[in-house]
Amino acid sequence: MAEPVRLLVVGSVNMDLTVTVPRLPGCGETVLGFEATHGPGGKGANQAVAARRLGAAVRMAGLVGDDAHGAELRAALAAEGVDASGVGVAPGTATGIAMIMVRPDGDNAIAVAPGANAALGPDVRQAVAGGGSALLLQLEIPVAACEAAAGEARRHGMLVALNAAPAPVAVDAPVARLLRSVDLLIVNEGEAAALGGDGTAAGLRRLGPDRVVVTLGADGAAGADAEGAFRVAAFPVPAVDAVGAGDAFCAALTVAVAAGLPLRAAARRACAAGALAVTRRGAQGSLPRAADVDALLDRS
Repeated sequence: MAEPVRLLVVGSVNMDLTVTVPRLPGCGETVLGFEATHGPGGKGANQAVAARRLGAAVRMAGLVGDDAHGAELRAALAAEGVDASGVGVAPGTATGIAMIMVRPDGDNAIAVAPGANAALGPDVRQAVAGGGSALLLQLEIPVAACEAAAGEARRHGMLVALNAAPAPVAVDAPVARLLRSVDLLIVNEGEAAALGGDGTAAGLRRLGPDRVVVTLGADGAAGADAEGAFRVAAFPVPAVDAVGAGDAFCAALTVAVAAGLPLRAAARRACAAGALAVTRRGAQGSLPRAADVDALLDRS
């Protein structure tokens, strides 16, 4: 049996507060919702859990506050089999919070208060010193922390993957340096446009990443690598909640590429993982397992 991919996720850990609404409110408007829930989230933690469910051996590095949310979130990671020893506690700081509104068709709007995530700094490179197959980053933590982690990962010969979400306000010098340190870039259409390079997967490769995949929602994904550009079709499924779908996609793509799959095949597997995630509610609760993804691929 092949050794599992050893993945380190450096990223955000949030508590998600979710309200189901009939429609997203306009500016200054109040909309009565159907139900409210709370549960573990944050792009980093979501992707760590997704990768673990897909069979990777996962370590997580990040920060939570010294509050009840922080303790609950660290316990939730451990319960999923993620090594959360790298998730520290920032004294006197609140844990990050995501406020999520979800429509019945699965579309959503999200606002995030970073809390302790914003305190993550370049000393996170210490967590990378343990090595592994790949490093997966997102932009819900400071760019300086991402840049330090990516540099250390390259020293250890690890694949460096970046989900550039949320999109940076500007491609300044730190962001440009980070992009040049990335082997695999994963963005949606809006994030691709914000990064420039004409917004296409092939154009984004000119910013530094060797492999790029742009998610297209119901239209699948577009990618580019040294072999050229390609498109991968989506898997038609009934959409319930899109929260977490992008995280499932990013984890599946990174794990597959780190395992040696060609980018096109990895993107197809990632599309299957993302499709399964939209059929269930919640961020981490919706994340599929490897057997689920295999079954969908076998049926298609």
